[in-house]
Amino acid sequence: MKKVYLYHKYERFWHWAQVLLIIMLMVTGFEIHGNYRLMGFKNAIHLHNVAAIILIILAVFTIFWHFVTGEWRQYIPQRRGLGTMVEFYLRGIFHGSRHPTQPTPVAKLNPLQRLSYLAFKILIFPVMATSGLLYLFYNQWDALGLSGSVGWVAMLHTAGAFLLLVFLIVHVYMTTTGYTVFSNIRSMFTGYKLIEETEKQSGVPGKRIIEEG
Repeated sequence: MKKVYLYHKYERFWHWAQVLLIIMLMVTGFEIHGNYRLMGFKNAIHLHNVAAIILIILAVFTIFWHFVTGEWRQYIPQRRGLGTMVEFYLRGIFHGSRHPTQPTPVAKLNPLQRLSYLAFKILIFPVMATSGLLYLFYNQWDALGLSGSVGWVAMLHTAGAFLLLVFLIVHVYMTTTGYTVFSNIRSMFTGYKLIEETEKQSGVPGKRIIEEG
């Protein structure tokens, strides 16, 4: 067994800050829609808008960090091994099969994770951010040369919110599939992931990674 340093300090800060902001957006967003009463409509709107602006600013800094450090390469889609990963998550994981991939500092994500996280970055988040800003600045549409009904913007924002909720639920579930229930979550605090040495490293056949983030 050995520890491998996978997650940089900024990466961990960004991850947990994003988690807290998204949860705040969901809690306030559903209250704005009238699903429950927790902090009051006006307070919910104010906190929702503040959290949204902070999240967008965080995203801008993170995009810059990804390109400066070269971490954007982590999300390049790969066809090789994609079918194997789908089969593992649908069947193999429930039968105690070994994980077919090993995370490394230059390849932290397996092929299926690359697609899911890329979809979040180029589809779900942009839809939420764009529709949210259009909704927030609806009174300035005329000055911006925009026209149309705000209804479709609200529907698009709500649809994106449910997609984000599904993504969050699946993501939280997947964090529990590591060596222990909380081992993957712990690695996002410490930056280190506990792995077994590979056959090439240890000389022992069959040794493979036992954690997957």
